[in-house]
Amino acid sequence: MHQHNRGHTGRQNRKGLLISFILTATIMVVEFVGGMITNSLALISDAGHMLSDAGALLLSLLAVSYAARPPSPSKTFGFYRFEILAALLNGATLFLIAGIIMWEAYHRIWQPPAVQSGTMVIIAAIGLLTNLTSAWALTHHGDTGNVNVRSAYLHILGDALGSVGAITAGALIYFFQWNWADPLVSVVVGLLILRSAWHVMEEALRVLMEGTPPTIDWEDVKGTLMKIPNVKDVHDLHIWSLTSGVDSLTCHLLVEPGKDPQQILKTSVKIIAEKFQIEHTTIQVETEDFNHGVCSASACMLSRSRM
Repeated sequence: MHQHNRGHTGRQNRKGLLISFILTATIMVVEFVGGMITNSLALISDAGHMLSDAGALLLSLLAVSYAARPPSPSKTFGFYRFEILAALLNGATLFLIAGIIMWEAYHRIWQPPAVQSGTMVIIAAIGLLTNLTSAWALTHHGDTGNVNVRSAYLHILGDALGSVGAITAGALIYFFQWNWADPLVSVVVGLLILRSAWHVMEEALRVLMEGTPPTIDWEDVKGTLMKIPNVKDVHDLHIWSLTSGVDSLTCHLLVEPGKDPQQILKTSVKIIAEKFQIEHTTIQVETEDFNHGVCSASACMLSRSRM
């Protein structure tokens, strides 16, 4: 059942990403040509951001498709992590694009060029409408709880902010002849992009470092297992994510001698699934006459080297 839901979500994610990719690629060309015609850095930078986004959406689309592949003898956990690698790369490109935008804006803010503000506003408004449609496609068809899809979603929101900024700058230039508004708005958009990029990369790195999912309290999990009748100790408890929405747990349970280990195992698996929504569990039930104890990373490495 869990795998079936995952497959259905993957198909929905692909549909949302494909729609967003087509829309983003189309408006990217429109904004770039419009930026060249109007001499607007806000439009050109937004088009550059959309170029990055089109690549990011395509990468996310490929990642969702690749992650759906079944496990193999050499990839026993499957290919879920490809989504996380795609999200990490997307976050890195956001940093790069934001840096380029702010560097160009720094040079323009001292000598702001003339901008065709009326045309700029019209093109930016078309871009904003397209961005909002792309964002709707992802939220309606995709799962924004998935870090890969959310990274693509944040790319699109960054584009929408760029379009809003271009509209604002165009209006200020049109009504007040404030040509410096064009590069200034670009800087603001760049900073907002950096903020979004940081959150995406932070979560991707947490998954790659096999950190405990933020929605799960490690101490609460251990305390819950300790409350199971006849469980004396819980050790080697590890909780991590293969990708967004696919959490795993492993641990050792030390139980009272003479008790039914299979019944304790069934109870443990059921509680973990119902209370913490973790479906992928590997629990080893032990008694005092066969107890692995806690194995630190250095001790485990040392024992392997002596084998």
